[in-house]
Amino acid sequence: MSVLRVLILFLLFTVSALGAEVKVGTLVNVEGVRPNYLTGYGIVVGLNGSGDGTTSIFTLQSIANMLRKMGIYVDPKAIKTKNAAAVIVTAKLPPFAKPGMTFDVEVASLGDAKSIANGVLIRTPLMGPDGKIYAFAQGPVSTGGGYSESNRGGKVQKNFPTAGIIPNGGIVERPLPFELSQTKKLTLTLNSPDFSVASEIADRINDHFGMRLARAVDSATVEVDYPPGVNKVQFISEVLNLKVDTNPEPTVVIYEKTGTVIMSGDVKIDPPVYVSHGNIYVSVTRTPAVSQPPPLSGGETKVIQQVETKVVEEHGRIFEISSPSLKDLVKALNQLGVSPGDLIAIIQAIKAAGKLHAKLIIM
Repeated sequence: MSVLRVLILFLLFTVSALGAEVKVGTLVNVEGVRPNYLTGYGIVVGLNGSGDGTTSIFTLQSIANMLRKMGIYVDPKAIKTKNAAAVIVTAKLPPFAKPGMTFDVEVASLGDAKSIANGVLIRTPLMGPDGKIYAFAQGPVSTGGGYSESNRGGKVQKNFPTAGIIPNGGIVERPLPFELSQTKKLTLTLNSPDFSVASEIADRINDHFGMRLARAVDSATVEVDYPPGVNKVQFISEVLNLKVDTNPEPTVVIYEKTGTVIMSGDVKIDPPVYVSHGNIYVSVTRTPAVSQPPPLSGGETKVIQQVETKVVEEHGRIFEISSPSLKDLVKALNQLGVSPGDLIAIIQAIKAAGKLHAKLIIM
């Protein structure tokens, strides 16, 4: 019940917020101004016997190759260390990253290591999709205070000791190929493609600068010409800070795994809609019982579990909704006492009947 009441308040808030002015920067991305993903393969050393075992051949080979570069020749088959682990290093390079800038990197075990906590990542090259090295990563691995304790009776583990981060562990060595000064026009890509929003953004830019600079190419793209002699950084900042009136497409998002339902926009329904709801409760109980063998049978006394299942179905109730308002629909469902799972089924059924005028997204 409380979940649905919170949902109703959220829905009323979103409906009342329709037509609000928002900045262009919250609706679009600037083409070329984006993070870039880097990936590398490295070795974490200094582990307290929690590293990869001898079955992780790639770890042993990597250690042998690393020592060979240092002038030490060792047969990989002779390496028996458990204080090292092979890891995959990933990072997200910010836009316009310049050589010398530092950033956080993530480290995850690749082999059968029990933990990489408190280990040290050896210098690892990080490559982009083009295969070029853009940065190096190195430093102590932090797993967020995770620990793992075990004994013969069980095991206790907090967090995830086979994955961690290195704050400011990456350093940029090569600048990104994108140069803002070389661009001939500003291209804005909408986060949620919409023809009306793209047209509104283009009109707002043209009205603000008093000349036809912007044009909506499609539902997801707005191209803007740079005025002669303008500072591109100041111009982009001014464009992104412009405000436009938005009328978002009515949307209902359903996340079935958790029973979460989020509704936004001016969702309408075609009256009348009849909703029939009947709850089914399934109760499964387990009761310990003693199984006693017959006398002189040679059997053993054992404790067994008796399972009892009960199914109770309530009588269905029917509500008539004669208003096209979303508020009345949710209010009626709340009075009906439906659970989030039942609410999902009811919304899907109304959409299938063609009575719900909103975009339905099921995750």
